[in-house]
Amino acid sequence: MSLDSSLKIAGSVTGHRNVLTRAERVAKLATLGEFDKDSSSPLGMRKVTNRKITAGKKKKKDAEE
Repeated sequence: MSLDSSLKIAGSVTGHRNVLTRAERVAKLATLGEFDKDSSSPLGMRKVTNRKITAGKKKKKDAEE
C-alpha cells in the first residue's frame, strides 16, 4: 500500500544529517588542510563533526516600548 502524496512531509528528506559520506569528509578535511587528495588515503580518516547551526532567538519587546 502506498502513502498518499498529501500526507508526505516535504522537509523530511532534506533534514539535518549527522553522518557525512566519505566524499563529504574528504572535501571538509581538504578545506581544513588536514587531507591531501594526492597522497592521503581516504581509508581510516578521522571523524568530522557536522553540527547544525541554529539561528539566534528573537528578543521579546519590552512592555515599556
